[in-house]
Amino acid sequence: MSEKVTKEQVYDAIRKVIDPEVGFNLVEMGLIYDVIVDDENNVKVIMTLSTRGCPLHQMLTQWVKDAAMTVPGVKDVDVEVVWEPAWNISMAEDNVKKALGAL
Repeated sequence: MSEKVTKEQVYDAIRKVIDPEVGFNLVEMGLIYDVIVDDENNVKVIMTLSTRGCPLHQMLTQWVKDAAMTVPGVKDVDVEVVWEPAWNISMAEDNVKKALGAL
Protein backbone atom coordinates (compact mmCIF):
# COMPACT_ATOMS: atom_id res chain seq x y z
CA MET A 1 0.00 0.00 0.00
CA SER A 2 1.24 3.48 -0.81
CA GLU A 3 1.92 6.02 1.89
CA LYS A 4 -0.91 8.17 3.19
CA VAL A 5 -1.13 11.50 1.44
CA THR A 6 -1.36 14.36 3.94
CA LYS A 7 -3.47 17.49 3.87
CA GLU A 8 -0.23 19.51 4.17
CA GLN A 9 1.22 17.91 1.02
CA VAL A 10 -1.88 18.88 -0.93
CA TYR A 11 -1.88 22.43 0.45
CA ASP A 12 1.80 22.76 -0.50
CA ALA A 13 1.03 21.64 -4.06
CA ILE A 14 -1.89 24.07 -4.33
CA ARG A 15 0.38 26.92 -3.19
CA LYS A 16 1.85 26.76 -6.71
CA VAL A 17 -1.50 27.88 -8.17
CA ILE A 18 -1.39 31.65 -8.63
CA ASP A 19 -4.49 33.79 -9.16
CA PRO A 20 -3.35 35.74 -12.24
CA GLU A 21 -5.62 38.68 -11.38
CA VAL A 22 -3.79 39.48 -8.13
CA GLY A 23 -0.55 37.49 -8.34
CA PHE A 24 -0.97 35.55 -5.09
CA ASN A 25 -1.46 31.84 -4.61
CA LEU A 26 -4.92 30.54 -3.74
CA VAL A 27 -3.84 29.27 -0.32
CA GLU A 28 -2.44 32.59 0.87
CA MET A 29 -5.53 34.34 -0.48
CA GLY A 30 -7.68 32.13 1.74
CA LEU A 31 -9.60 30.65 -1.19
CA ILE A 32 -8.90 27.03 -0.22
CA TYR A 33 -11.35 26.22 2.58
CA ASP A 34 -10.45 22.60 3.17
CA VAL A 35 -8.62 19.56 1.86
CA ILE A 36 -9.93 16.09 2.68
CA VAL A 37 -7.87 12.98 1.98
CA ASP A 38 -9.66 9.64 2.31
CA ASP A 39 -8.16 6.24 3.13
CA GLU A 40 -7.50 5.52 -0.56
CA ASN A 41 -5.66 8.84 -1.10
CA ASN A 42 -8.54 10.39 -3.02
CA VAL A 43 -8.51 14.12 -2.44
CA LYS A 44 -11.41 16.55 -2.16
CA VAL A 45 -10.57 20.24 -2.27
CA ILE A 46 -13.22 22.66 -1.05
CA MET A 47 -12.54 26.13 -2.35
CA THR A 48 -14.18 29.36 -3.33
CA LEU A 49 -13.39 32.17 -5.71
CA SER A 50 -13.04 35.85 -4.92
CA THR A 51 -16.18 36.63 -6.95
CA ARG A 52 -19.06 34.53 -8.30
CA GLY A 53 -18.48 35.93 -11.76
CA CYS A 54 -14.78 35.07 -11.77
CA PRO A 55 -13.83 34.70 -15.45
CA LEU A 56 -11.14 32.18 -14.48
CA HIS A 57 -13.51 29.81 -12.64
CA GLN A 58 -12.92 26.79 -14.89
CA MET A 59 -9.19 27.41 -15.26
CA LEU A 60 -8.56 27.88 -11.54
CA THR A 61 -10.46 24.75 -10.55
CA GLN A 62 -8.55 22.77 -13.20
CA TRP A 63 -5.24 24.20 -11.99
CA VAL A 64 -6.09 23.20 -8.40
CA LYS A 65 -6.96 19.69 -9.55
CA ASP A 66 -3.76 19.44 -11.62
CA ALA A 67 -1.65 20.71 -8.70
CA ALA A 68 -3.16 18.24 -6.24
CA MET A 69 -2.55 15.41 -8.71
CA THR A 70 1.20 16.15 -8.59
CA VAL A 71 1.36 14.89 -4.99
CA PRO A 72 2.83 11.37 -5.08
CA GLY A 73 0.20 8.78 -4.19
CA VAL A 74 -2.88 10.87 -4.97
CA LYS A 75 -5.39 8.75 -6.88
CA ASP A 76 -8.18 11.15 -7.75
CA VAL A 77 -9.02 14.78 -7.07
CA ASP A 78 -12.45 16.34 -6.77
CA VAL A 79 -12.64 20.13 -6.57
CA GLU A 80 -15.82 21.58 -5.13
CA VAL A 81 -16.44 25.31 -5.45
CA VAL A 82 -18.65 26.69 -2.68
CA TRP A 83 -20.03 30.18 -2.12
CA GLU A 84 -20.66 29.92 1.63
CA PRO A 85 -19.00 31.38 3.50
CA ALA A 86 -18.49 34.12 0.95
CA TRP A 87 -14.83 35.02 0.55
CA ASN A 88 -13.60 38.38 1.78
CA ILE A 89 -10.17 39.93 2.19
CA SER A 90 -10.05 39.14 5.92
CA MET A 91 -9.58 35.46 4.98
CA ALA A 92 -6.29 36.19 3.23
CA GLU A 93 -2.88 35.95 4.87
CA ASP A 94 -1.41 39.21 6.15
CA ASN A 95 1.07 39.64 3.26
CA VAL A 96 -1.84 39.58 0.80
CA LYS A 97 -3.93 42.01 2.87
CA LYS A 98 -0.95 44.37 3.05
CA ALA A 99 -0.30 44.22 -0.70
CA LEU A 100 -3.96 44.80 -1.51
CA GLY A 101 -4.22 47.69 0.93
CA ALA A 102 -6.41 45.93 3.49
CA LEU A 103 -3.94 46.16 6.40
